[in-house]
Amino acid sequence: MDELTGLAERFEERRGPLLALAYRMLGSLGEAEDAVQETWLKLARSDPNTIGNLGAWLRTVVSRVCLDMLRARAARPEVPVGQQVPDAAGPGPAEAGGPEAEVLLADAVGRALLVVLDTLGPAERVAFVLHDLFAVPFAQIAPLVERSPAATKKLASRARHRVRGTPAVPGAGLGEQRAVVEAFLAAARQGEMAGLLAVLAPDVVRRSDPAALPAGAAALLRGAEAVAQGTVLLGGRARYAQTALVDGAVGAVVAPLGRLRAALAFRCAGSRITAYEVIADPARLAGLELALLDPVRSASDGLGGARGPAPGPSGSQQFA
Repeated sequence: MDELTGLAERFEERRGPLLALAYRMLGSLGEAEDAVQETWLKLARSDPNTIGNLGAWLRTVVSRVCLDMLRARAARPEVPVGQQVPDAAGPGPAEAGGPEAEVLLADAVGRALLVVLDTLGPAERVAFVLHDLFAVPFAQIAPLVERSPAATKKLASRARHRVRGTPAVPGAGLGEQRAVVEAFLAAARQGEMAGLLAVLAPDVVRRSDPAALPAGAAALLRGAEAVAQGTVLLGGRARYAQTALVDGAVGAVVAPLGRLRAALAFRCAGSRITAYEVIADPARLAGLELALLDPVRSASDGLGGARGPAPGPSGSQQFA
């Protein structure tokens, strides 16, 4: 076995964890695979005798590649979010052309997490993902983001604050709102009129941005029956929805493949929804404060069908 073949085998043993890291940094399976491939090319051109810890070396290189990709992405004009929201007729254009592995990855990692990570700057995202999701010490992250360890810690702290958000209601009220919204989304996914009517107030109002509706559909619906019927007609998009904090209250993001297309903002009274709004206009989406409802988990889950072994139980040891 020649040296390059042995190096390739050692790299393949670590491909899964590298892909897990790159996917959380980039939010795109295709781009994550490109970053991992670029990491392999850099390894193949290196002298393995100069690499003391291959796992740490690979993690550093793939992180630098991802940071460069994030910076390049930030410098490009953005394609507006919120267009072509998938409806009950089937998957939207992004999913129809995307690999099934990415659909599974978005589910496994969490669509809301991917959406919120997209609101961070490149250095914030890299610092947060490496430290909070993969348990990499700040002293090792600092050279990547070209800051001191203390400044890197502050960078990750700012990112963590944005990811967690600030609820506008106390914990008990937040829990009650969440139960109602999750019951609504569950009924919408199943197309269950009875389940929807159970959580909608009799005089509920639903408003929708035109970008969220098929041509000719009413932007304003009043009454539980009309709103429930309208929700069932567009219920296919609930498959892509996950609860999140939307401007401090319990809402939901609609994010095929982890890319924000719409947000749902709810008003609740007790165990009923009194009003909700479907926000899909790009300018309005950009102005929302989005955050997670759940604590951020370390990246110990699997890759949902992506190539390579699943990450191990400890993010800091996956690359050893």
